[in-house]
Amino acid sequence: MAEIQEFTMQDVAEHNTKNDMYLVVHEKVYNCTKFLDEHPGGEEVMLDVAGQDGTEAFEDVGHSDEAREALDKLFVGELKRMPGEDGPKRAIANSAQSSGKPDPNGMSLSLYAVVVAGGFLAYVGYQYLQNQAQAQTGEASA
Repeated sequence: MAEIQEFTMQDVAEHNTKNDMYLVVHEKVYNCTKFLDEHPGGEEVMLDVAGQDGTEAFEDVGHSDEAREALDKLFVGELKRMPGEDGPKRAIANSAQSSGKPDPNGMSLSLYAVVVAGGFLAYVGYQYLQNQAQAQTGEASA
C-alpha cells in the first residue's frame, strides 16, 4: 500500500485557485479542483476556503453522509501541523460547546425546546377553543 502523503498548511495554502484547489477538513487534505463545478452550493463557497482549513465551514453547513463520501474520493493526504500552529480541533470543540451550534449528528437542544414549546402552545390553544365552543353552546341553550 502506498504511503500517505503529508502536507503542511503552507503546502495547502499554495493550492488556492479555481484551477488548483486544496482544502483541509478534519486534518485531512483534499484536492477539490475537479469538484468545484459539481458542488451544490456553488464554487464560490469552496473558493472562500481554498488553500485553508475548511473544517468549521464544512461542519457549519451540516453536510450529508453522501457529501462526506464524495469528500473521501478527493483525499490526497494528511495534514502535518507544524509546532506553534493552532489546530482547529480545539477551536471547534470549544466554539461548538459555547456557541450552541447543533451537533451535525443530532437535534440541538434549542430546536428541541422550540418543538416542545410549540406543542404546548398548540395544546393550550386547542383547550381554549374547546372552552369557547362550550360557552357558546351553553349560551344558546339558556
